[in-house]
Order: sequence, then C-alpha cells, then structure tokens
Amino acid sequence: MNYTCGTFKITDKKLIAKDIYDMRIHCPEVADIATPGQFVHIKADGFFLRRPISICEIYSEDGEIRIVFEIRGKGTQQIATLEIGDEIDIMAPLGNGFEILPSGSKAVLIGGGVGTPPMLELSRLYGENAHAIIGFRTADKVMLSYDFAKNGSTVKVCTEDGTTGHHGFVTEPLKKYLEGEKPDIIYACGPRAMLAAVIEIAKKHGIRCQVSLEERMGCGVGACLGCACKSVKDGEEHLTHVCKDGPVYESDEVIL
Repeated sequence: MNYTCGTFKITDKKLIAKDIYDMRIHCPEVADIATPGQFVHIKADGFFLRRPISICEIYSEDGEIRIVFEIRGKGTQQIATLEIGDEIDIMAPLGNGFEILPSGSKAVLIGGGVGTPPMLELSRLYGENAHAIIGFRTADKVMLSYDFAKNGSTVKVCTEDGTTGHHGFVTEPLKKYLEGEKPDIIYACGPRAMLAAVIEIAKKHGIRCQVSLEERMGCGVGACLGCACKSVKDGEEHLTHVCKDGPVYESDEVIL
C-alpha cells in the first residue's frame, strides 16, 4: 500500500449543507496517486484515533484533493474547526478504489448521505455517461447535486421526508431508470441497508455492481481488527479489512 503521512495546508473550506463541510487540501503526493473510492485518515487534535473520510475529488494538476464530510461526533467537530491556511494531518490515499471502465461505458452512481462524495470523482470521469441518484434524510442535508450536473451527469435527488426531490429512497428511481437503460456498472456507497437493496436490484438486472463500505476504523492500514467484515471469495467465507481490502468490493463478495 503506497500512501503518505504528513501535514498539509487547507486551501479552501465551505459549509455546504447543515453540519457538512467541504475542504480542499494541497497535497501533491496524494493527488498524484489517488484514485476514486480511496479515503484519507485524518488526525483530530486531542483524539487518539484518526477519522476516515472519502476522497471526493482529485485535482492532480493542482496537487490538491477535496473532501466533504458531516459532523458526526466530537472528532469530526474538531476537524471542522480547521480553517483555510491551517495544516491538517492526514494519511492518504488509503484503501482500494473503484475500477474505472473503458471510455464510453455507462455508469449509475448511487450515493446515500455521506456516501455521496466518493461518487463525484466518478461523475467527473464518466461525465454524460453517468446517471447519479443521491439520497438524503431531508432537504438541509442535500449536497453536491450541482457538482454532478456540472460534470455533465444527470442527477436525481431523493429525500426520505419529501422536502425536496423524489420522496423516498434511492432504490425507487434506480428501478425506474433500469426499466429503460442498462448501464455497464452500478457504483454505490452509503448505509448498509441501502447497499443491500442496490445489490439485489443489480443482481436482478444482471448488472455488475461495486460497493464502498462505510465502517469504523482504527489504524486504517489493516494492522488492527477494527474494521473487519465478512466477505466471500471463490465460494469461501473470509474476514477482510475494509480499510485495506476495501473499502470497495464487488457486490457478490460482500456479506451485509
């Protein structure tokens, strides 16, 4: 695993939705080798364990990466206090990312809540050949919809309470979309119940599916057992580490 550990400067910071922050970090060593679906492990001052956050976009020409995260506890709350010009302590890029299919391939991108950011770099790569379906609890949590559109991708926003976009879960627009289109691949990241439903739909339609698992982590490099999960390989069940063997898996390899 090739990664960098160090402190890097924050070059931009925005509040883009309720308790959701958008940061750009100048770290050429990371931007040069990062791929969609990988993550950064961030040290929050005063906390022993780092916090894993997905890479949202990669600006290799500028030597920068973008992260988007929600305040979920005291650790991410501390990270959110960092400002433009401050140094942020990261290990990155970590984990295995998504496989990118050849030019002209069509993809569906499914993001649930904070599982939406890692879909954005895929949108940039697939452009108009990507259809994004992103779901949130309520309107004030919606993020990045305009970013997907700027990449040329079509985007469908869903909210559980119906305060904006489609009233319901991402699975309903996915089923409707697949009635008229058959993409080459479905990518998904979000809550496990959502992933299980997306996997079942993909299987029914005979479409390849890759999922990124969200999991609590300790070391971030496969040395501890904090993010162990069950997976299947060649018909046999194994314990794998989400941080090292994932976070991206083929849908038929994961046991949710």
